[in-house]
Amino acid sequence: MPLMDHLRELRNRVVVSVLALALATVVGLIFFDPIWAFMSEPYCSLDISKKVRPECTFAVRGVFESFFVNLKVAALAGVVASSPVWLYQVWKFVTPALYRNEKRHTIVFLSIAVPLFLVGAVFAYLVMDTGLGFLLGFMPDSALPFIEMDEYLSYWVIMLLVFGVSFELPLLLVFLNVIGVLPRATLAKHRRTTVFLLFVFSAVITPGGDIFTMLALTVPMLVLYSVAELFMFIRERRLPADPDDYSALDDDEISPLDLSDDNR
Repeated sequence: MPLMDHLRELRNRVVVSVLALALATVVGLIFFDPIWAFMSEPYCSLDISKKVRPECTFAVRGVFESFFVNLKVAALAGVVASSPVWLYQVWKFVTPALYRNEKRHTIVFLSIAVPLFLVGAVFAYLVMDTGLGFLLGFMPDSALPFIEMDEYLSYWVIMLLVFGVSFELPLLLVFLNVIGVLPRATLAKHRRTTVFLLFVFSAVITPGGDIFTMLALTVPMLVLYSVAELFMFIRERRLPADPDDYSALDDDEISPLDLSDDNR
């Protein structure tokens, strides 16, 4: 396909994606109240959220803050609701350049990556109330909680993204193993270091920095890491032995010579 045809196709697919995103964002604005009620449930389920008033209370710092929170929530809902459309447009634009086996591998990894991200996001939502309760539990009785809407929204989004993306890391290890970059032996050799780095990673990347949220992220990642290593072990056991693979030989050991007629 000529370059101009590629650009026209890209333009058409971007236009369709933007229209779907805009329409879904408008729907998100219309249904802001139930969406915000769902998003604020982890905080509103805590007794401390009702310390100022009998119902759950958020603070608004400026005149335009509530308006921008509405837009952000609607845009977030629009991105999620329109994801089948823009993901399909991206897929249809990219796949003509892929070979059949590349398409097959891409479909397999996407079919695993998307559910993993969703599982991580759902898990973050389920543990968010406990993490918030732990952090706000240090507040003295004489203090009143004035959690701003925009600040809570940022915390909510970061938590879901952090957990969702972190759940993809074991899949990345599997991908590197499949393409031959990361053998399972290397992973097993540095297992202790990897476990330590997972704890450090969780402590740094979690927005609250509390011990509960860190463990809530680390433990599932350790489980997924073990599953990824088990997959690598089974996969490498099923691979045919390579007669020319001398990686297991000692550095001072002499490799066998090929004395066939073709190489004399």
